[in-house]
Amino acid sequence: MTTLRQLEYFVTVIAEGSFTKAAELLHVTQPALSHQIRALERSAGGPLLERLPRTVRLTPTGRAMLPHARAALADAERARCAARQAAGLEVGELQIATLYSITLGVLPAALRRWRQTRPNVGIRLFEHRHTDELVDAMHAGQADLAVGPEPANWPGMTHILGSEELVVVVAADDPAATGTTVKLQDLADRSWVHYAPGHGLADVLDNACAQAGFEPRIAVRTEQTAAAPALAAAGLGPALVPDNILPKDFDGHVLHTDPPVHRTLTAYTRSTPDPLAAAFIDVLAGQRLS
Repeated sequence: MTTLRQLEYFVTVIAEGSFTKAAELLHVTQPALSHQIRALERSAGGPLLERLPRTVRLTPTGRAMLPHARAALADAERARCAARQAAGLEVGELQIATLYSITLGVLPAALRRWRQTRPNVGIRLFEHRHTDELVDAMHAGQADLAVGPEPANWPGMTHILGSEELVVVVAADDPAATGTTVKLQDLADRSWVHYAPGHGLADVLDNACAQAGFEPRIAVRTEQTAAAPALAAAGLGPALVPDNILPKDFDGHVLHTDPPVHRTLTAYTRSTPDPLAAAFIDVLAGQRLS
């Protein structure tokens, strides 16, 4: 019979890439860990892990089990929190999955208002680079709700929050820094501050430029959303960024695009949101995004 402890051991071995490191983290002996993994493999009907000299690798059976193991552990943690809350031992925790750019832009104001009314409810953020990763994490049961671009064919509940504007940032002495608006096609001959492959905003920039009739040349790629406007302000090239991530004392020049570039943001859950998730969605819905 599969146990939560076996699933925890399995997930930890994959996360650490090593039986030795997983055993240290779990405070068990390596033989005990190996015994539990073998018992899980017998229950699953075949090997879950391939033991390599310096790491471990999932077998096809292991790849099939992993998202369900993570979901089961996440559900167990939420059950524990709910039970302790009912017993008066803790007030609860809200788990939110989102994108890095939304953590920088939309969430801080919402979280500030949330803390003002529910100071004893903890928040745990799970941050991802791309919408596809965010959707996969929600399918796997990672969090109570997700905040991000509207997911395609989402089977659960989706709440449209509004749209956020993306603006072009250039250096203060850039030739384009003479007005307040710009057509993207007027920047077709420029080299851009781009995002690393797999970053959600890389797709946004590529799609916006494609609609304007060109493919952006790349001056530099960054993994960090917050680095893009800083690099643009330093003169490396224009960057397309959500306007709500820019600090008030930003020293670059901001241009609104003509036509505007927006992305729709949503909150979504796997089923009807519980009271805490529903309350946070209400906070988000009351926030003006654009």
